[in-house]
Amino acid sequence: MQYKTFGKTGIPMSALGFGAMRLPMAGEKVDYDKSTPMIHKAFEAGVNYIDTGKFYCDGDSENAVGKALKGWRDKVYLSTKCPGDDMRAGKLRERLEFSLKTMDVDYIDFYHLWGISLESFREYMDVKGGPVEAAQKAMDEGLIKHLSFSYHDSAENIYPIIDTGYFSSVLIQYNLLDRSNEAGIAYAAEKGLGVVIMGPVGGGRLGAPSSALKGMLDKDFQSTAEMALRFVMANPNVHVALSGMSTMEQVLENIKVASIGGNLTEGEVSTINRMNEENKKLAELYCTGCKYCLPCPKDVNIPKVFELMNYHKIYGLTDFAKKEYAALDIPLDDRSGWAKGNGYNFKNCVQCGACEPKCPQKLKIIEQMKETDAALR
Repeated sequence: MQYKTFGKTGIPMSALGFGAMRLPMAGEKVDYDKSTPMIHKAFEAGVNYIDTGKFYCDGDSENAVGKALKGWRDKVYLSTKCPGDDMRAGKLRERLEFSLKTMDVDYIDFYHLWGISLESFREYMDVKGGPVEAAQKAMDEGLIKHLSFSYHDSAENIYPIIDTGYFSSVLIQYNLLDRSNEAGIAYAAEKGLGVVIMGPVGGGRLGAPSSALKGMLDKDFQSTAEMALRFVMANPNVHVALSGMSTMEQVLENIKVASIGGNLTEGEVSTINRMNEENKKLAELYCTGCKYCLPCPKDVNIPKVFELMNYHKIYGLTDFAKKEYAALDIPLDDRSGWAKGNGYNFKNCVQCGACEPKCPQKLKIIEQMKETDAALR
């Protein structure tokens, strides 16, 4: 197992982290007979970072992790999260105590403010009597060792949050198809934060069958999933690649990848970058993601819709694109957290045309939205 120094904490942290959001299920509960041996196998191989959350696995992930921690608590670092919903009510302490009781532990190593945005952070988190203050009090009492945050906001908004100096680590999205946070990740590492990556295999989509992704494979890669994981781990500003694992086979495969050691070869990096650039050029024929077309009066997220079309058209990730497109049909009031900011798909479009004059690419947005809707609905 490879290890990196985890920012200013100085902890030697395993390059692979165990994400406990996709544990094997038995009905509405985690199948503990399967999940516990999986987690123990990872620990035995040197994985020393495990991440969970109250709502994972139909609300049973923390319980499953707590069971697996018996006999291992002083050897591994535990991460969980305070859900961002209703944080204005000052419920961080209540939720922290719930997690401690559920997992039967005395403290959390890395406690995350979950899915924060710069707006929510400024509006009701970093205020007198707010969640940040409550977390700092819990740290003084030894219930939290390190304060962290998970992030889904725009790439440019992460810098002021890092600059507060409150946080020891960040959990953030990054993979070889989505490198928008690359500069923010480098900044976080420079400022001494431990950097944990969520979605290193793109939520599984980079392991899905795809002729476009297969074309990116160097001869030394056994699968696109391996290529994606090694790409993330090779970034010197990344300390932990957090992988959600649901089978023992996935655990064993990820352990193998995390134990290879060394950076990607020059040829491997060249292959990935070359294919990324070629595919990016194709994708930009559809939309560059500049967002000049926004805001839409009907909250249609035009760049997001076209991004999903690119996953389908350029990368062959059709099943993933259709699933994400369908999620954009859900009323905003029925969504939680950052999902509210994803907007709607073409179904909400009234074809007013306000977007088209603002597009630097002069795209026929409405026409291409119709094409996207036909392909993904």
